[in-house]
Amino acid sequence: MKAIKRYLLDVKNIIYKSKAKVALFSILALILLITIPPYFYPLLHQLLPTSSSVNVRTSVMYRSCDIFKGRWVRDPKAPYYTNESCWAIHDNQNCMKYGRPDNEFMKWRWKPDQCELPIFNPAQFLEIVRGKSMAFVGDSLGRNHMQALMCQLLRVTYVEDVSPTTDYKSRTWLFRAHDFTLANFWSPFLVNANEAEPNGDPLNGVYNLYLDEPDKNWTMHINKFDYVIISAGQWFFRPVIYYENNKLIGCYSCNQANINNLPMYYGYARAFRTSFKALYGLNGFKGMTFLRTFSPAHFENGEWNKGGNCIRKTPFKSNETSLRGFMLETYMTQIEEFKDAAREAKRRGLKFRLLDITEVMLLRADGHPSIYGHWPHEKVLQYNDCVHWCLPGPVDVWNDFMLEILKMESLSSFFSHIAKRAKNEP
Repeated sequence: MKAIKRYLLDVKNIIYKSKAKVALFSILALILLITIPPYFYPLLHQLLPTSSSVNVRTSVMYRSCDIFKGRWVRDPKAPYYTNESCWAIHDNQNCMKYGRPDNEFMKWRWKPDQCELPIFNPAQFLEIVRGKSMAFVGDSLGRNHMQALMCQLLRVTYVEDVSPTTDYKSRTWLFRAHDFTLANFWSPFLVNANEAEPNGDPLNGVYNLYLDEPDKNWTMHINKFDYVIISAGQWFFRPVIYYENNKLIGCYSCNQANINNLPMYYGYARAFRTSFKALYGLNGFKGMTFLRTFSPAHFENGEWNKGGNCIRKTPFKSNETSLRGFMLETYMTQIEEFKDAAREAKRRGLKFRLLDITEVMLLRADGHPSIYGHWPHEKVLQYNDCVHWCLPGPVDVWNDFMLEILKMESLSSFFSHIAKRAKNEP
């Protein structure tokens, strides 16, 4: 570590003193890119202040590679943790515990078309986020994502539950050895919502959504976090009544007379618009926001409450399925709102980044719990689960993506700072 520090300091001094700064920067950038291991990226920030960074899709390493476009390929080394080695797996996603007979769904990795996507390295991740904090905001799929990350990190370290509440839906964890805080905030609609019929059907009950009011369950706490991963989806297909400016404006699937029927995408778009606006408008918030795009469900031979199930054992190939219908519309609704918000965030000096997992996960109908989220004799409210993801399973790729983006942010910030200093040095 000391040798690396000395080396980097020498690089810094050479760049600042050289008369041929532009040429030297190009050479040294290439040397650093090739020779410095990724887990030293955070060290670069200790030596030089950070500055504005470029988007991952136009970064130095991914100028010609979209990491979200590719295919699933066999990975005989997977999985990299098990349900027995990770206590953080929610029972409903603990497929092997509840008797899933096959394990092939765990033995795949994502291969981008134009480059390689490294398998998640927990030690590397922890070095990048040392002294920082990360929050997941959304529904149970957001919690599914967070627990996948927990399982990866628990391979190399320990964690403490430091939650200020007993609510299992919103938890806070501390990785003390790295001073890294990980939290999730339960907010399935992202905006202020309540049950229109508190004693109604827990799975089909009607909800009131106040589309211009962000949910204080997360907005009151989020300004102190360095990274925020925001997501939402399946709850918006429930019957909901829409309000704006405290006035009823319509509903989706509420089957109530004299109420204007609006599409699901109306409420979905405005909920994200309100949430993004809350994020870039929060006083003191300097963190990076990730939108994790819509996670597809895979019900076949019936709807979720009418016998639909997901029984595939292997991924789809890209020519076997495509994003269409309501899934395409849901995805595009998110993307359009994200684009607008990202432009405004950039104007304010904030970073919005995209975890574009929708088409990636569309191919993984084999990775859901189905009937293996409980024992056969147990009485449960849920139907066959083709929404959430088994752990270990395909959902682990979300963290492969997230780590790669964080690495590129660290590296591009470093190069951007050196270039700026070299340009301004007399």
